[in-house]
Amino acid sequence: MSKLVIVGTVAFDAIETPFGKTDKILGGAATYIGLAASQFNVDAAAVSVVGGDFPQDYLDLLSDRQVDISGIEIVKEGKTFFWSGKYHNDMNTRDTLATELNVLADFQPVVPTEYRDAKIVMLGNLHPLVQLSVLEQMETKPELVILDTMNFWMDCALDDLLNVIKKVDVITINDEEARQLTGEYSLVVAARKIHDMGPEYVVIKKGEHGALLFHNEKVFYAPALPLEEVFDPTGAGDTFAGGFAGYLAKSDDVTFENMKNAVIYGSTLASFCVEKFGTERMVNLKSSDVQKRLQQFKSLTQFDIELT
Repeated sequence: MSKLVIVGTVAFDAIETPFGKTDKILGGAATYIGLAASQFNVDAAAVSVVGGDFPQDYLDLLSDRQVDISGIEIVKEGKTFFWSGKYHNDMNTRDTLATELNVLADFQPVVPTEYRDAKIVMLGNLHPLVQLSVLEQMETKPELVILDTMNFWMDCALDDLLNVIKKVDVITINDEEARQLTGEYSLVVAARKIHDMGPEYVVIKKGEHGALLFHNEKVFYAPALPLEEVFDPTGAGDTFAGGFAGYLAKSDDVTFENMKNAVIYGSTLASFCVEKFGTERMVNLKSSDVQKRLQQFKSLTQFDIELT
């Protein structure tokens, strides 16, 4: 089993979908990644920042799931990062109603000393300079660095983002972001261009249409499990990343063949995330639920065919 460092936001979200709306609830990339990775009982640490308004119960929720929270800075006089959004009827598009950086505006991450030799680093969606500062703190070169980013940083910090991309082994982005980053409509061509930027592996998430894993000329596709209802897509991409990183840390195997399994685990956990508002489903998720759904994935994708 490998140590896992998780970097990202621990935050408040307020969400509105066609199924209802919430007041401030627990959110943030590092939260979703940590909850997903905790399904594998790995030795993980979250690096983030919150304000004095952040409930201790939320921090306990992470530590109770064996996510080390010593790297989560608490700025007692500050306010926690807050995001509010409203999803359209198709659940694939959303409007951001509010973004309050608060303590995140001056965040200087500090990786706990005992995790500076971690083999796997999961860089959740943050400013590329913050992501880079985490890599610079690692005392030994991680075996695998996974980067998640978004189009916002492509718009306002592209040079910094490209500098980080050079230093990572895996990048996970969605199809729209892959096209924006490369200027290519074909995801196969886009993945090849991203590979040339530095990452050895490229994961392109396609939401309800699954995920693609690229490595040199090899391609693997994992479908998304057909769900009766998608209640709230918030955090699904981060949950995918947490499942992907958590499985690789647990199995201690970062080959392309094993990454196929990691993609399936990531997709499986993301399928749970969307069933309730915010983190509610992930907080109450049992390993037996995960195993049952993995069996559904297996039944969905396996078949025998005679080739003539």
